[in-house]
Amino acid sequence: MSFSSRTFLAASITAALSVPSTQADTLKDNSVQEMPTIDQCYVPEVGATDVSEQPAFVKADSVTAQAGKSAVYKGDVVITQAHRQMQANSVTHNPIENTLKAEGNVRFSDGQIKSQSDLVTSNIDDELVTMENTQYRFLCEAGRGDAKRILKTGQAIYEMEDGSLTACPDGDNAWRVKASDIEIDQDEEQAYFYHTRFEVMDVPIFYVPYMSMPIGDKRKTGLLFPRVSLDTNDGLSVNVPFYWNIAPNYDLLTKFNYMERRGLQLDSKFRYLTPYGSGSLHGEFISKDKRNEEFDERWGFNFSHDGIIANAWKVNIDYSMASDIDYFRDFKSSIGNREDGQLLQTGSAAYRTQDWDLTLTLKDFQILDEAGNQPYQMLPQLKYNYYAPDFYTGVSFDLTSHISRFVTDDIDKPSATRVHIEPGVVVPFSRPWGSLTGEARMLATHYQQELTDTSDPDLTESVTRTIPEVRVHGLLNLERQAGNYIQTLEPQVQYLYIPEVDQSGIGLYDTTLLQTDYYGLFRSRKHSGVDRIQKANQFSYGATTRFYDDDYKERMNISFGQIYYLEPVSSAENASNYSAWAVETDFNFSDYLFYHGGVQYDIESSAIQLANSALEYRFDGGYVQSNYRYVTKEYIENSVDGLDVTDITKSGISQAGLLASYQFTPRWYASAQYFYDLTVKQNIEYMAHLGYRSDCWYVSFTYSNQLRSWNGNFVTDPNAIPVYDDNFALNFGIFGFGTSVGAPTPSSGDNALGYGRPFYLNN
Repeated sequence: MSFSSRTFLAASITAALSVPSTQADTLKDNSVQEMPTIDQCYVPEVGATDVSEQPAFVKADSVTAQAGKSAVYKGDVVITQAHRQMQANSVTHNPIENTLKAEGNVRFSDGQIKSQSDLVTSNIDDELVTMENTQYRFLCEAGRGDAKRILKTGQAIYEMEDGSLTACPDGDNAWRVKASDIEIDQDEEQAYFYHTRFEVMDVPIFYVPYMSMPIGDKRKTGLLFPRVSLDTNDGLSVNVPFYWNIAPNYDLLTKFNYMERRGLQLDSKFRYLTPYGSGSLHGEFISKDKRNEEFDERWGFNFSHDGIIANAWKVNIDYSMASDIDYFRDFKSSIGNREDGQLLQTGSAAYRTQDWDLTLTLKDFQILDEAGNQPYQMLPQLKYNYYAPDFYTGVSFDLTSHISRFVTDDIDKPSATRVHIEPGVVVPFSRPWGSLTGEARMLATHYQQELTDTSDPDLTESVTRTIPEVRVHGLLNLERQAGNYIQTLEPQVQYLYIPEVDQSGIGLYDTTLLQTDYYGLFRSRKHSGVDRIQKANQFSYGATTRFYDDDYKERMNISFGQIYYLEPVSSAENASNYSAWAVETDFNFSDYLFYHGGVQYDIESSAIQLANSALEYRFDGGYVQSNYRYVTKEYIENSVDGLDVTDITKSGISQAGLLASYQFTPRWYASAQYFYDLTVKQNIEYMAHLGYRSDCWYVSFTYSNQLRSWNGNFVTDPNAIPVYDDNFALNFGIFGFGTSVGAPTPSSGDNALGYGRPFYLNN
């Protein structure tokens, strides 16, 4: 803001000696470069000359000056020095005190701040500047305000008396921070407030004796902007976040969340970055929930870590806990959500080389459903893998092995130790037009099961199982020009042989049946683990055709396939030798109409076993999507081993959904969704959301209705009554200075079901 004493004094003396003492014409020098734009942020170039070394130029209607005494410039005075400029009705230079005094509509810009004041005084020697009755605006970041007095004590350090600060544009005082004293450091992008009042629409909301606030994108310690909401579950809620920049590689975000009907919740997340990896500690805590007084302290916790050490060790931890099974149903949380049936508690350490890796894993769960099955804890598993891609000419060798210990809290299930070794040989052949792969494996597994009187009587204490596996897979890539499109055809066929081995004496520890879609037809396993190895003597066959436009953007694909069993999988008398047809398709018409569909159709029963579809229309500013999913009860029973589904579903799954979102204007947006269950003829959930977002604040209204539970068993009791969670929410918050805590987005919010884009097309 201040000007160099040499350059400014030289300009003053030159003006005093070269023009009449009573009048000076406006200086015109064609050699002077055109004045730069002063309302833009100035970013100095690398190696640029210090602005104080630049010459200063003065323009005025008149000047009165005497040698050794003050010089007075009057009438549209403009002083320019590089990117800095001052304009005023009159400017007085006192060479004795070496001060500068500008009066009357004083406008100033230095590439960092633009201001308008009644009076500005500057001491040229120490570059100290004082502005009276000032309105100011930052040029390099959001922020404006006013102050009775502003004192500039450094290159980008300002001290304000009776000042205000807001990120709102001119004429919009939706919110602002007022204080008796404000200190702003633009280099550090930090503001400090003393005796602070936070105002909304000029109405004081709260007072704090001291606060600091970041005013840029840099990580700085201080209060972030609060969020206010009102809903029927929690009442009035005020969320005030505080960010602590502990170190360049550590920080802590703490949110003080006051809920009228529940109490004060503390939500803190500590993040770290070290040479050994990065991670976070996240905790939520409320000492007393006024809506559920039967609980004492309620909390949620998560610790996550992911790191690579010495380029060989990899450590991963994901550990979550909650105080009770209803915690995520009652509180909005980023640790879990209300639909979670369990929380994962796992950790692993792996050592990897080019040829082999060794991994130690522990896995546990916290069950969040009283009626939920108790899964097995894996405490621990030691896994060793070996790879030899050039084992022999054209032959690859690999070895998978692991030893696992399984324990459970379910007294009816046995604990067990499992040892598995799986060597394999692969013979690959690949060309641009296709590939052929032959594979042979030997699966050897030993179980030591600790049976009790309540264990399944079919289980055997000690079991050793050895199963060979042979697989041959072939694929062709064909291409042709089809009108304006390029069409590809990708037929593939696979033969798989796995002999039948009695596995009834083995429990299920970490194994579930995988869903069979088109791509699942060509897997070698039907289960996710090794506790069940499904027999197979079968051919899988199918094909995919794709259509690409001139830009090689995929516009449509269709995949279809089936399995032919040389030996029927089931021993039933009417067992079929054919699996259901699996069909998948995706479609993109002109980048505004999208479709995805999948179906499994059983020819023998002439019935659909599973189906899903989604149709979406996109337009400028929004979309409309309809979706549907269908699964028969028989398919669920065959897919979930050991689980009685009669108390879960009447006749399978049949659910339809409709979702829409639209940005009416750059500020107004809305979204809605509706899901309906056709089997029980009840709403699952619906939601409507309307929001407004200005340059510095937002407000949104949300109404949601979600099926939470049933009074009675809806499968067996025709008089069972659904219980809905009906909620209306009003949210208000502010933006500015590079931060937007709790910023709204046109999404489904906290709803269990929401928008997804199940479209699988290239590009």
